[in-house]
Amino acid sequence: MRPTPADPAAWNAYLAEGNATQARKRVAADVLLRDPDGRVLLVKPTYKPGWDLPGGMSEANEAPDDTARREIKEELGLDLIRLRPLVIDWVPPHGPWDDQIAFIFDGGTLTHDQAASVRPHGDELSELRFASPAQVADVLRGRLRRRFQAARQAVAEGAPRYLRDGAPLG
Repeated sequence: MRPTPADPAAWNAYLAEGNATQARKRVAADVLLRDPDGRVLLVKPTYKPGWDLPGGMSEANEAPDDTARREIKEELGLDLIRLRPLVIDWVPPHGPWDDQIAFIFDGGTLTHDQAASVRPHGDELSELRFASPAQVADVLRGRLRRRFQAARQAVAEGAPRYLRDGAPLG
């Protein structure tokens, strides 16, 4: 017999049991940061090949926008206050990984001084650079490239995009 909300202890135990058996999603949050010339910030992680947008994986029970702020602070020393969602991408299971929800947030445009002084912090990034949008699209791989292109469209249109494995619906 299923408990009812009239018995709070039994109801919470029932909900906790359901919560324990439901799927958990990995969540990634990247940030689109630009310099005053419209170039996009790319980072080179030490723990995987190639270039990437700055950001990273959420910790347990961390909101995606908080993830983006934390990662940007840890990796680049920048404090971002306002973030606007640009892309939400559901990524299906691939390789050893379960599915994932990947976000790209708009971090806005850095000042000339910020862009000139931004440096990798810690040991997760080996280098960074600003690149034109065309150069960014050339160095990013697969679904991340498609996600970046959708983020650029979202900036231009002023509306976020929902993707499935890097592709728009419809």
